[in-house]
Amino acid sequence: MPERTVRRQARGLKRMAEILDAAELVIAEVGYPDLTTNQVAARAGMSPGSLYQFFRNKEEILEGLVVRYTDERQEFWAARLAAVTPDVPVEALVGQLVDESVRFKSASPAYWSLLYGTATGDQLASASQRLHEDIARQIAAMLRRLSPDLSEERAQLTGTMTLAMVKAVMPMITSASPERSAELVNELKVVLVRYLRV
Repeated sequence: MPERTVRRQARGLKRMAEILDAAELVIAEVGYPDLTTNQVAARAGMSPGSLYQFFRNKEEILEGLVVRYTDERQEFWAARLAAVTPDVPVEALVGQLVDESVRFKSASPAYWSLLYGTATGDQLASASQRLHEDIARQIAAMLRRLSPDLSEERAQLTGTMTLAMVKAVMPMITSASPERSAELVNELKVVLVRYLRV
């Protein structure tokens, strides 16, 4: 493949990432229902015509965000959980996993509203469900490495419940004041450590 073509493709991928970054910021400010391609183009520092070379409408932008959120998070958690070894204390493990979840939600402000909002329809809900089922399976596999006597069924149930607890508390953490958020994060860690030690 000619070098010029490779450079052009790299620039195109970089531009698409910048558009998705801009879309996240707009969604965080106005929500997906009120997002327009003109707003995204302005935030990305490009003309609407240039944006249309990459995404024809807001639905295609949503599709791009679906891929970003599901594929990237799946890869992240697969690598992170696969690296956990039996010598890691449960407190340290829970602390790392909760802190990473909070960090990601803070760094990706549109994630929560897209993933759990009603305006984005079944497409994102379905992708989100697949992602969370995969993460629960990875947690289960990690738990079985840490406790080889744990049955596969029990590990899967524990993984599902662990993820459900994080998902249930995360909206409270992300919408609270910094002081209250820190308290909620600490409480979530306490609950998870006690649950995983049973």
